[in-house]
Amino acid sequence: MKKALGKLYVQVLLAVIAGSLVGVLFPETGAALKPLGDAFIKLIKMLLAPVIFLTVVTGIAGMENMKELGRVGFRALIYFEVVSTLALVVGLVVANVLSPGSGMNVDVSTLDTSSLSGYATAAKHTSAMDFLMGIIPHTIVDAFAKGNVLQILLFSVLLGVALANAGPRAKLFVDTLDSLTQGMFRIVSMVMRLAPIGAFGAIAFTIGKYGFGSLFSLGKLVACVYLTCALFVIFVLGPICRYSGFSLWKFLKYIKEELFTVLGTCSSESVLPQMISKMERAGVSKPVAGLVIPSGLTFNPDGQAIYYTIAAIFIAQATNTPLTLTDQLIVLTVLMFTSKGSAGVAGAGFIILTATLASLDTIPVAGMVLLLGVDRFMSEARGITNTIGNGVGTMAIAKWVGALDTAKMNRALDGEDLEEPRDAARSETAKSATSPSETLVQLPDVTSRALKH
Repeated sequence: MKKALGKLYVQVLLAVIAGSLVGVLFPETGAALKPLGDAFIKLIKMLLAPVIFLTVVTGIAGMENMKELGRVGFRALIYFEVVSTLALVVGLVVANVLSPGSGMNVDVSTLDTSSLSGYATAAKHTSAMDFLMGIIPHTIVDAFAKGNVLQILLFSVLLGVALANAGPRAKLFVDTLDSLTQGMFRIVSMVMRLAPIGAFGAIAFTIGKYGFGSLFSLGKLVACVYLTCALFVIFVLGPICRYSGFSLWKFLKYIKEELFTVLGTCSSESVLPQMISKMERAGVSKPVAGLVIPSGLTFNPDGQAIYYTIAAIFIAQATNTPLTLTDQLIVLTVLMFTSKGSAGVAGAGFIILTATLASLDTIPVAGMVLLLGVDRFMSEARGITNTIGNGVGTMAIAKWVGALDTAKMNRALDGEDLEEPRDAARSETAKSATSPSETLVQLPDVTSRALKH
C-alpha cells in the first residue's frame, strides 16, 4: 500500500477524487482553491521555454546531416495535418450519428450573449500570412518573455544548425547547454511532485464553481465528446501504434502519470517537459522529441479538433439551424486551418470556435452560450487526447524517419528501464569510463547515428 501511494499517478488520482468531493460538499471553498491549480500551471509554463530551447539546440547541434532536419520537419507537418484532419472528420461523423443537440429547440433570440463579449474580443480573425509572420519574434528576448512556443522553436532550430556547422569550435558551448539540460529536468522532476496539489485545486475549483448541475443538463454533449475521443484513440491512434511497432495499451501505461496530471490540471502543456523526457527514454532521438512534442501543441491538437466539430454541429442541431453536406464540409475545411493556432491561448478552444463560427456566418455564434457551463468539463477529454496524440505522433514520426531505437522502446514500454533518462546516463558514466557514448554529453552523437539509418 505504501509503495502504491508513493507513485505520482496514484497521488494525482487521489487528489482528483478529493478535489471532486470538496467541490461537491463545499462549493465556495472549492471555488476559492483555484490558485493552487493556477500556480502549478505557472510553474510548468515557467520551464517550457528553457526546456524546449535546450532540448532542440543540443539535439540539432549533434546532428551530422542537416538534410535530416528538414526531412523530419516536413514529414512531421504531413503527419500532423493528416491526423488532425481525421480527428475533425471523426467528430463530424459522430455528431451527425448521435445528434447531441437534437430536440433542444433553442430560440437564438432568447439567449443572453453578454457573457460572450470577452471571447468575441479575443477571437479576432487572423489570416494565414499573419499566422506565419507571428512565428518570427520581434526579438529573441521577446519570444522567451512571452513563452511563444513556435517562436522559441524557430530560434532554437537556427541556433542548433549554426552550432552544428561550427563543428569542434562550438563543442564547449554545446557541452555547457547539455549540463544546463540536466539541471532543467531536475527542476521539472521537483515541480512534478506538486502535481497532486495542482490537480486538487483545479478540480475543486471546476466543480465548486460550475457544479454538476450544468454537466447533467448537457450530459449528452459531454458524453459525445468523451466517446468520440475514446473512439479516435482506439481506432485511429491504435493502428498508427501497431504500424509503428508498439502497443497502444503499453504506451498508455507508460505515460499514465502524465495522463493523470492532465486529467487533474486540464492542460496538456502541464506535462510537456515530462513528455519530451519520456519520448527520449522510449528510444526517440533527441532532436525528433524536441521538435515534434512542442510543435504538436499547435499543429496536432487532436482533442481540440474533435471538440470543434462536435460543438459546431451541436449548436446547429440545438438551434434548429439546417446544415447541408456542403455546409458541413465548409465548416470542416475552415477548422482545418483555424484549429492550428490554439496552443498557449487561455480558453483557446472556446475562442477559436467562436472565431470560426463568426467567419462562416452559417451557425449562430450566439449558440456558444450553450457551451459555457460545460466547456470546462470537456477540457479533460481534449487535454488527454491531445497528449496521447502528441506522444503517439512523436513515436510514429521517429519510426518514419528512422530515428527510433526499437530495443530501447521495447524496454521502456515493458517497464524494464525504470531509471530517468539522465539518471541512467549518469549511472552508466559512473560504471564505465569506456562507454562515453551513453552519457548525456554524447547523446547527440547517438541521435545522429540513428537518423542516418
